[in-house]
Amino acid sequence: MEDTISSEIIFDGRILRLRRDRVRLPSGRVGSREVVEHVGAVAAVVVRDDGSVVLVRQFRKPVERVLLELPAGLIDEGESPEDAILREIIEETGFCAGRLEKLLDFYIGPGFTDAKIHLFMASDLTAGEPAPDEDEEIEVVILDLDDAISRFGSEIIDAKTIIGLLMAKER
Repeated sequence: MEDTISSEIIFDGRILRLRRDRVRLPSGRVGSREVVEHVGAVAAVVVRDDGSVVLVRQFRKPVERVLLELPAGLIDEGESPEDAILREIIEETGFCAGRLEKLLDFYIGPGFTDAKIHLFMASDLTAGEPAPDEDEEIEVVILDLDDAISRFGSEIIDAKTIIGLLMAKER
């Protein structure tokens, strides 16, 4: 364990906060840690009755490219992860999920952030119209699960999508 000696907020934004902590290590030495605090996120493997999966294609500014991903988003203040993912699935894909199963919670990079993704599998779908956020441009893509997995390393390069699709393949 490391004991926090002091903590300083460097940046405080809408979805994340950056802080610098001074810590005392078990050896007694003092170190510095930069920590990204995150509001939390959700993602879902959305599975249609025929076994195909519903993905979204969108431009991701931090990596400057278009990616194919699981529907996902942030957890709003006071919202449960279950409510957040049901809302995100409707907004991004138009589908309403009648069944939701928790797969896994995981940290995306515990060496620098507390960001956690709550991963679900959604099924028993009813089709509707997507209603993405005003600042999002999203294309809905429906693929056979094996076809989606074959795109690892090209269009599918983010951890949440790879983890989710591999877990779906095991089921």
